Amino acid sequence: MLYGAKHPASAPSRVGFIVGKNVGNAVTRNLVKRRLRQVAAGWVAANPCGYDVVVRALPPAGEADWPTLRKDLLACLGTVERKLGRSDQAEQEGGVS
Repeated sequence: MLYGAKHPASAPSRVGFIVGKNVGNAVTRNLVKRRLRQVAAGWVAANPCGYDVVVRALPPAGEADWPTLRKDLLACLGTVERKLGRSDQAEQEGGVS
């Protein structure tokens, strides 16, 4: 699950993580966080300014393998980026989406 907000282009992009106990034991939760951080670091490098994103890991993340977790997070980040980009365009054009 992802929550995102667009900020002025001068503000650096930030990504936060919520990985609750329902994901697994401490070892599993830390593994999920490390993997999510790795993917998010690449995304932030491509989008260094303007976004705040919070990633909430759901229970299936504890059982997901690395390629699946990476694919899912990148898909979610892409969706948030498109939706926030669309809302920016609507504001610039004077409309609301």
